[in-house]
Amino acid sequence: MSKLAQRQAQLLDWINNSTPFLCQQLDMVYGDASFRRYFRFTYQHQSIIAVDAPPEFEDSQKFVLIAELYAKNGLSVPQVLAHDQHQGFYCLQDFGNRLFAAALDQTSCQHLYPQALGLLPSVQLCTSTSQANLPGFDDNLLTAEFEIFTHWLLNVHLQLTLSAQEHLIVSQTFTCLRANFFAQPQVGVHRDFHSRNLMLLDDGNIGVIDFQDAVLGPITYDAVSLLRDCYQRWPSAWVDQWFANWHAQYYGQYSFEQFKRWFDLTGLQRHIKASGIFARLYHRDGKGHYLADIPRTLEYLCEIGGQYSECEAFARLITHKIIPRLTEVEEKMQSQNREPQQTDTAKLPPDHTSDSDVSRGH
Repeated sequence: MSKLAQRQAQLLDWINNSTPFLCQQLDMVYGDASFRRYFRFTYQHQSIIAVDAPPEFEDSQKFVLIAELYAKNGLSVPQVLAHDQHQGFYCLQDFGNRLFAAALDQTSCQHLYPQALGLLPSVQLCTSTSQANLPGFDDNLLTAEFEIFTHWLLNVHLQLTLSAQEHLIVSQTFTCLRANFFAQPQVGVHRDFHSRNLMLLDDGNIGVIDFQDAVLGPITYDAVSLLRDCYQRWPSAWVDQWFANWHAQYYGQYSFEQFKRWFDLTGLQRHIKASGIFARLYHRDGKGHYLADIPRTLEYLCEIGGQYSECEAFARLITHKIIPRLTEVEEKMQSQNREPQQTDTAKLPPDHTSDSDVSRGH
């Protein structure tokens, strides 16, 4: 029996012997970009989600505490129905299958995005669970996220060698983005607030999921995660209008020019990290479908970075060196008809940062 099958059998045994529920069969719902797996079962006509979150990789207790915190602040989150921290198992209220992402079209987006943005002031109030303050999105975490880009995308996936001048450009850009990060008010941040982590509920509300990596961080972080989603792209004029309306409604104490700069540069940091994570998911975890999302993240870096003098050189580096090399790699992989495969991680440096702050995946 494989390790995954063994974990599933243990989860089934836990449900039947340690929770109020009985379960004959677990149906896989999805596995996300982290190590978590989600299953669905029915008990007395009630649909329930069972989660396998291996404790060596995932902190299920943090999920439970943040769920409590978010609910206390008026956010619609799944109720935790049972939990075993030691084994890394829990059961959740089933929010159904109506993903925010799947409901988006050129008409629905005009009201769904403002509705989702309207949740963020409540998210930002969530700074402390019943046990401790949320961890800060500190310099160490920021450095680790920059290194995901340089290691997994540039070194491992693209096998690029940068000149001394190019290294300097990358370093100076990271310094600029770091300063922007900490210049902003630090608030509660979901850290992965985007179209695949929101659900449309029967009561008309938007349900929030996958919040276990919440931190204290920049005030614009979740908004840019949503509006400049790694998986959805909308006309810039629409995004600018949604952002401007959100600023006017909730953040008038900050000048629009300052707030927009925070937003744009925070988005650059997130897309730098995301492009590296997509490469890591392929090489470390064998999840090749995420490679298709790298070009979109790099396009954001070119487009937005080119609007700021401090980031123009970096945008040019992406445009003239990194994207052409990515195209070469993609063409080579297509010609070889390569399937997703895992790199021998024994040859790679240890890497403990989470993938779950990018996507639940499909």
